[in-house]
Amino acid sequence: MTLARDALQAIWRAGQLPAEALQQLALTGADPVLPSSFAVGAAAQSSIAAAALAACELGHARGAPRQQVSVDMLHAALECTGWFSLDGQVPDPWDAFSGLYACADGAVRVHANFAHHRDGALRLLGLDPVNATRSDAEAALRSWRALDFEDAAAQRGLAATALRSFAQWDATPQGRAIAAQPLFSIERIDDAPPLPLPPLAADACPLSGVRVLDLTRVLAGPVGGKALAAYGADVMLVNAPQLPNIAAIADTSRGKLSSHIDLRSDLGRAALAALAGDAHVMVQGYRPGGLAALGFGPAELARQRPGIVYVSLSAYGTQGPWAPRRGFDSLVQTAMGFNQAEGEAAGDGKPRAMPMQILDEASGYLIAFGAAAALWRQQREGGSWHVQVSLAQTGQWLRSLGRVANGLAAARPDIAPFTEASDSGFGPLRAVRHSAQLARTPAGWPRPSMPPGSHPPRWPA
Repeated sequence: MTLARDALQAIWRAGQLPAEALQQLALTGADPVLPSSFAVGAAAQSSIAAAALAACELGHARGAPRQQVSVDMLHAALECTGWFSLDGQVPDPWDAFSGLYACADGAVRVHANFAHHRDGALRLLGLDPVNATRSDAEAALRSWRALDFEDAAAQRGLAATALRSFAQWDATPQGRAIAAQPLFSIERIDDAPPLPLPPLAADACPLSGVRVLDLTRVLAGPVGGKALAAYGADVMLVNAPQLPNIAAIADTSRGKLSSHIDLRSDLGRAALAALAGDAHVMVQGYRPGGLAALGFGPAELARQRPGIVYVSLSAYGTQGPWAPRRGFDSLVQTAMGFNQAEGEAAGDGKPRAMPMQILDEASGYLIAFGAAAALWRQQREGGSWHVQVSLAQTGQWLRSLGRVANGLAAARPDIAPFTEASDSGFGPLRAVRHSAQLARTPAGWPRPSMPPGSHPPRWPA
């Protein structure tokens, strides 16, 4: 608990929020809560608590009394597993070709959950995606050196990384670049008057009336948008109709509106510009420069909507040679040394993943924290703001929290007491209820989770 509180206080200071608000915080529990040698419980609890408390502090700035925020570590960690079921069935989160493969001199992890990444990796291996098997891929990768395959995949825009130890990661140019960066950044990028927020009723959720555009897909960005929705924001998830999604969208769409906009068309760009013109926050997970090329980068949007809080999510940060690379939690864990370290802690040296995608989940709550903190500052100081979060910077932070003795011996607890059922556009949904307990305005998702394109691209009246 002391570790989680210290971690949260550091996050809070980085957001430049009032120290007296921390008196409203109640944290319970201690690591290990899930089987890991890393402080995944403290990372989950501190990031979730920071997001919830920042939302409440913004509510206080809008005239509402402060309220206590309580977060239990076990509940927070289980929420960060992203567990859910649809119609009683728990979807398999991984494609058959995703996972760790032995190479001639090490190992690589391939992320194949999207068909174009899977098929591209198979073609790189000289295999036909129509009839290739997992065994075929395993045999083909044994003839590759791990770093050679990593480089070849990156050149083709695919999703694969070599397995590294912490020492090997630290020696890379990207490892050094990440080590030199803070956990996140909140930067004023332009002048603007404070954006008016609607008056806040005493019984209203702290982010009521805040409009958030969510242009993200996997997984940290959707988690961040879901958190903002839990605290009362109107969150509009914007999907491209031609792009695929993963099954987790059923969970991460709780509380959101969900629209289709094709940014390849003039009509689609006009629709997004109209939404942005009335938004307070935009969260985007495109590759660096991707939205700027379409006219929706932070500088462009600050000119279109003075006072906007613009949140950018990336895999490997904005500095270093890997800044443009695609990445997912599982790949970042592998590249940065976490998989190797978990295997060493287990005593068998067999690389293994952490018990949840904690880099995604904690990054998602840091997105929500950064958005609320920047909004708080926008209300006081004016200006347009740019918040930047990356999975690798979150990984560096998690590593700095230290190791948990005998953490891998922890048993997985029963998740059922922490779940709730709801109707959704995907079918009967059961998922983990939010772990941040707000004393006066309970957090939750009154809007049901709906498939992409279920709502028109218009803000509610």
